[in-house]
Amino acid sequence: MTPLATLRRYLPILDWGRRYDRASLRNDLVAAVIVTIMLIPQSLAYAMLAGLPPEAGLYASIVPILLYAIFGTSRALAVGPVAVVSLLTASALGEVAAPGSGAYAAAALTLAFLSGAVLLALGLLRLGFLANFLSHPVISGFITASGLLIAAGQLKHVLGVPAGGETLIGIGLSLAGHLGDVQGATLAIGGGGIVFLLWVRRGLGPFLRRLGLGAGAADMAVKGGPVVAVIASTLAVRAFGLADQGVAVVGIVPQSLPPLTLPAFSPQLLRDLAVPALMISVIGFVESVSVAKTLAARKRQRIDPDQELIGLGAANIGAAFTGGFPVTGGFSRSVVNADAGAETPAAGAFTAVGLGIAAMSLTPLLHDLPKATLAATIIVAVLSLVDLSILRRTWRNARPDFAVVATTILLTLLMGVEIGVGAGVILSLALHLYKTSRPHVAEVGLIPGTQHFRNVLRHDVETAPGLLMLRVDESLFFVNAHMLEDLLRLRLAADRGIRDVVLMCSAVNVVDFSAEEGLEALNHMLRDAGIGLHLAEVKGPVMDRLRDTHFLHDLNGKVFQSQFDAWVELTGTAGPQRAAE
Repeated sequence: MTPLATLRRYLPILDWGRRYDRASLRNDLVAAVIVTIMLIPQSLAYAMLAGLPPEAGLYASIVPILLYAIFGTSRALAVGPVAVVSLLTASALGEVAAPGSGAYAAAALTLAFLSGAVLLALGLLRLGFLANFLSHPVISGFITASGLLIAAGQLKHVLGVPAGGETLIGIGLSLAGHLGDVQGATLAIGGGGIVFLLWVRRGLGPFLRRLGLGAGAADMAVKGGPVVAVIASTLAVRAFGLADQGVAVVGIVPQSLPPLTLPAFSPQLLRDLAVPALMISVIGFVESVSVAKTLAARKRQRIDPDQELIGLGAANIGAAFTGGFPVTGGFSRSVVNADAGAETPAAGAFTAVGLGIAAMSLTPLLHDLPKATLAATIIVAVLSLVDLSILRRTWRNARPDFAVVATTILLTLLMGVEIGVGAGVILSLALHLYKTSRPHVAEVGLIPGTQHFRNVLRHDVETAPGLLMLRVDESLFFVNAHMLEDLLRLRLAADRGIRDVVLMCSAVNVVDFSAEEGLEALNHMLRDAGIGLHLAEVKGPVMDRLRDTHFLHDLNGKVFQSQFDAWVELTGTAGPQRAAE
């Protein structure tokens, strides 16, 4: 690879930037305006969810977007604070510092730095495949449970009570204990905000289209719904002096661009945040790359997962040094970005400029913004993440996956986010290893008139006396190394007339050292019993692996190019298909 090609690989902006034109500029600017309007209330809300001051949300949405535009490969992914990562951030920081303290804010910077470092290291080492260990059932269950936890946790702001709790039961008990302290004005603002935003999301678009408004304009009005809620509730607080009546407001928001900050690097803090940083990195990456691939498929574009790790890593490190907290690619804002016509990552850069202007000029207007409105914004946003139907679908189609989803949801709700996702990952891996240790092995026979072999239990096939043909539907490695030997002992005990065994290896992609030893033991067992062991349809890489061992030299049978060749030689007949030829 030439130096220029290497540079373009790690700096995708050098690729798409060469082809940037006026049409792309126009589309990117339009998308940036729409996403900026959407991001202002979202950024403030997710900062509150993370337990940080509102300006941290704006700061986390400026420099990270710029860095992702340089290093990322998705044309439409919008990077910034998201609900699930903000929840994980609050959960991790709550263990090391008191919310609202300087130590808490410094720990947020450190968490962003660690997350960025993990992502960057994984990307440079091209280890993006490791995220595959976080299965879809685990992610779905965790996001669903997180959505419920986030919504429940924000009810205290809607009710205006000082409730707490890290689990669904804890939050519920705390809220129940403060029902007598509910503030009417706060409830009116928060409850009204939820009702309004739900109507905007589900009913405003069709309503405007019935009035004759174009689909594009109606969709833009829907996206601007949270901004309307912010403006209306802020004006209400000012007009009626609701802050003096106990309605909690955002207060003073610094009027500035993101400051230069330095994470705390104390050894104890780094140890305390190492595991949460790893969890945030993996979950954030899986969520981000899933969105990026979905949006890229619409326009037949390509996403490089390893470069995405680098882009997200750079974004998080940027957040750490500019007053932010961990970020990733957000689903809703990325979809809006794509639907608004974003052509290149430059749309994200323009969004960052828009947010920078807002941070410099609009923050004084946010002083009287009710926290109940931000809570309503969060609740409505995260309810779209809740998908309890996955329980029904997995119960119907895949019971092991149902166990993973149900376990992840229940433990996340009842014991907290870290235990929930950790248990989900462990259970998912355990089930995978269990299924791999017991691979499907089918006895096969010849379909009459063809050269194809199928399961004798599912098809009307021909078999031959004394010949046992088995198809192994899994790679062979340490987990299932002795499975074939155990299976054949049972099969040979049931049929003492078997003289030849053929292993059909078309589905075997890997044979590791333990499996090779298992095959040698199987070969010795069959040879001592006077039975030939043969292989058929062995893939090239597997054959290369076996050639490096003594197995092929000691094999008491043959390796056949095809299963049909084994059938012909071992039965002594050409078979119907061969005879016809």
